[in-house]
Parts: sequence; structure tokens; C-alpha cells
Amino acid sequence: MIELRNVSFAFRGGAQVLKNISYAFPEGRVTAVLGPNGAGKTTLFKCMLGLYPGYTGQILLDGKDLRVLSPAGRAEKTAYIPQHGGEGSGLTVRDFVLLGAVRTLSPFRTPGPAQEKAAEDAIRELGLEPLAARPVRKLSGGERQLALIARALCQQSGILLMDEPDASLDPAHVRDVLNAARTLADGGRTVILSTHRPEYALRYADSVMLLKDGAVTARGDAGEVLTEELLTELYGTRMRVIYIDGERFIDPIP
Repeated sequence: MIELRNVSFAFRGGAQVLKNISYAFPEGRVTAVLGPNGAGKTTLFKCMLGLYPGYTGQILLDGKDLRVLSPAGRAEKTAYIPQHGGEGSGLTVRDFVLLGAVRTLSPFRTPGPAQEKAAEDAIRELGLEPLAARPVRKLSGGERQLALIARALCQQSGILLMDEPDASLDPAHVRDVLNAARTLADGGRTVILSTHRPEYALRYADSVMLLKDGAVTARGDAGEVLTEELLTELYGTRMRVIYIDGERFIDPIP
């Protein structure tokens, strides 16, 4: 579990970017963090990863204060999946995924059978077997995103932080990546992802956190929170919820 208790953050000499955020992310679920540009989503993720240690309040990983954990201790519990990565890598997908096992090794040790098995398991779980021998730089954007997820799985952490995994992907690869996130949560991992697309949160997430100007405006079950009123307030433009064949869709009104 990852829990935020009254977390605030400001860059030195600047205004507050995060303001008294409290939230316990549900275990084994997908939580989507939604908000307009500049809302504080990326800053929040960097605080939860320990990259911005100057926050006030508490961030707890399985009940332990993030500040007292070593980098290896944080990596044991959380894995980060960025928007981009590996574009210029000459590594094969198999070796790229194996990099995720580094946190399980002591210095100067090379990966052994246990780490190689973890990499193969992650490749199989993401359906990347046909691409395992291909250089990462030759993958499409969606395939690279799946390779990044597999690398995070090889890290064997229970909490996955995904920073806009749907960015710059075509609809088919968005489906593949978000289906993977959904499957991982159903398998027991805690998945936290940011997105600009509330319809993706509605379809794939269990719970949502709405973030505006660094503060939480609403949180809870995705189906209950993603209403026309709350989304219109969040984005500053009128949002419409429509029903097609019994399924809900979200559409901004010009």
C-alpha cells in the first residue's frame, strides 16, 4: 500500500505545487490521477518516488515512511514507468527487461538464473515473446511502452507508477497498454497512472483522484466521481457524459 498524509510541496522560492494531499491508494486496483496541465500530477509522482524529498507531510510505503527507506528499499516497493524510454537503445527487448532486475543484485554481480527467469516471466506476461530478440529502438511507441512495463515487472515491486502511459500512442496500442495495467492490478499489483483522458479512467480504473491547482477536488470510485459536474469544474470546459449501448463515454462540448 502507498498512502499520502497531508503532503504538500513547493519548489524553492516558488508557490505551492501540491497542497495537503491525503489519500490511501487501494491495493490491487487501478487508480487514475486526472487533472489539467500544471495540476501537479508529475510532481506528485516524483514525490512518491522519492525524487522530490522536500515535501511536507508523510508518504508511507507499506506503513514505512518513504524518507527512511534507502533507494534500494524504495525500488523494492515501487517501480516507475515513464512516458518514454529506450528509443535509442540497442539492447534487445530481453536484455532491456532484464535491467529491471538490477535492484535485486548486490554491486558487481551480474544477473543469474533467478533474474533471467523474472525477465522471461515479465516478457511472457506482457505478450512480448515475439519481440524478445528485437532491438528496443526498432519497436513502435506502443511496443516500447509494453517493454517499459515488463522492465518494471522484472523489478518485482508491488506498486507501479505509470506517467501518462497513453501519451502519443495510437488507439490500438493505448488499448494494449491499459489492458496490461488492468491485468496487472487484477493480479494483485497496485497500479497508479496519470492520464489526460477521463474516458480511459472510466473504462480501466477502479478509483480516481481529481487534481487541480495542486489540490484534490474529488476522489473515490471512478463511476461515481467522473460526473459531468466534477469534470467540467476540473477542466474548465463543459464535459458531457453520454451512453452508447449501455456504456458511458465522456466528451468535451465545443
